Amino acid sequence: MGSKSAINLQDSFLNQIRKDNVLATVYLVNGFQLKGHVKAFDSYTVLLESEGKQMLIYKHAISTVSPLRSVNFSVQRDRGADADTLDDDIAED
Repeated sequence: MGSKSAINLQDSFLNQIRKDNVLATVYLVNGFQLKGHVKAFDSYTVLLESEGKQMLIYKHAISTVSPLRSVNFSVQRDRGADADTLDDDIAED
């Protein structure tokens, strides 16, 4: 991007559906669909829980994350190593 601070929309969105425990459908690039709750995520993976089972999904395999209801979230700016985190518990509940 042209500016020094980029908007970290992906983390804001995933963190809010995780915190609100919103059921989501995760569409993979191969067309497969997974439904569950986002329990944790990092730069490369998303941990989805469905029917008592956990699935670690690599982000490069994800096409779309569609929550079953709308979520309200604020957009945080990422300033590299000096960035403020969204929450201390962004990666885990």
